[in-house]
Amino acid sequence: MLGHKPSLPLPPHRTPRSAVSANLATPAMSIFEYNGSAVVAMVGKNCFAIASDRRLGVQLQTVATDFQRVFKIHGKLYLGLSGLATDAQTLYQRLVFKHKLYQLREERDMKPETFASLVSALLYEKRFGPYFCQPIIAGLGEDNEPFICTMDCIGAKELAKDFVVSGTASESLYGACESMYKPNMEPEELFETISQALLSSVDRDCLSGWGGYVLVVTPTEVQERVLKGRMD
Repeated sequence: MLGHKPSLPLPPHRTPRSAVSANLATPAMSIFEYNGSAVVAMVGKNCFAIASDRRLGVQLQTVATDFQRVFKIHGKLYLGLSGLATDAQTLYQRLVFKHKLYQLREERDMKPETFASLVSALLYEKRFGPYFCQPIIAGLGEDNEPFICTMDCIGAKELAKDFVVSGTASESLYGACESMYKPNMEPEELFETISQALLSSVDRDCLSGWGGYVLVVTPTEVQERVLKGRMD
């Protein structure tokens, strides 16, 4: 057709410069890593230990150095919560409420296995909008037999006879615990082992650390100790 000019190809689509710089500035990260955390529980001879780091961060910025991640349910049952700090506190309050109702109704404390099932059911209820937490449950059951387990954010349980870990430092915790753990440790040796495993692991993770908090629970006493670690 006379006078018709061929249309020029459209220029390729380009991402705006501002969007490119924004993507470079904020790399994608898991919400479980937002605050940083490291929690580990380990079994000994008629005793157990549970430990956590003390750092609360907003990604790489440190906000507090005395944050609590291990909570008491009753004298022989403890709960460790890694993941998003606000969800951890909310979940702990709901679990305390449910355990107190159980105490009123049953007139006894909950067994660790029963409590683990309660936590699992509570998390699975919220599976379409979960709490961003990975719990660790540690307790002494019948005949003072230690019980430990962990689960994911929707309540899938993982039982263990030696140790369980969770948090951003979990990969290095697995390696340290595998190399240091021995069965049937006495309370003092158990404390030394879990402390060394925790401190050496958080040194390899920039999102957790700033010391540690260790609980060693035996049938007759509970020992609480604070560890000093690298503060950088």
